[in-house]
Amino acid sequence: MAKVAVIYYSSTGTVHEMAGHAVAAAEKAGAEVRLRKVAELAPDAAVASNEAWAAHAAATTDVEHASLDDLEWADVLVFGTPTRYGLPTAQIKQFIDTSGPLWQQGKLVGKVATSFTSTATTHGGQESTILALNNTFYHWGCVIVSPGYSDPVMFDPANGNPYGVSVVGGSGVSEPQVAAIGVQMRRAVSVADALAAAAG
Repeated sequence: MAKVAVIYYSSTGTVHEMAGHAVAAAEKAGAEVRLRKVAELAPDAAVASNEAWAAHAAATTDVEHASLDDLEWADVLVFGTPTRYGLPTAQIKQFIDTSGPLWQQGKLVGKVATSFTSTATTHGGQESTILALNNTFYHWGCVIVSPGYSDPVMFDPANGNPYGVSVVGGSGVSEPQVAAIGVQMRRAVSVADALAAAAG
């Protein structure tokens, strides 16, 4: 059974919703899953100044914070982040920057990695955000698994792109987008299972 860590940052809830669907899809594919959020870096005043941001922060206090133990434990690393100027958020990047000890020991080598994102506008940095996360996965020595065009649902541009599922935030995650997340998770879990079988 593959072990999956879904690690995300969400300010107003779209990426959190996507992460929940990723958890459900990975569990349906037979994986053991941890859902983890990264720590908030924005000052309390900034969060409080945005009603949706403050409401989401209050609603997700029960979600555990990501740790290096989660990275070491997992066979599959799933990262979710909004886009900030075509890049992952500072919150996700800060967590990634703590991974040096595991990287130095080679403990991230061979793990499956995949990611998803949400933007404020159509194509507002979706692909570049996922490609930027891939740069980290290359350094970690991960096996990057994308959804590709492996299922008809992935040919609808509203569901993202072959790099990873991507949505425009603000109106919830649609049923076809949930299906696309399922495609991405099934592929990641199946590759992890195949690697484990080959190694074992």
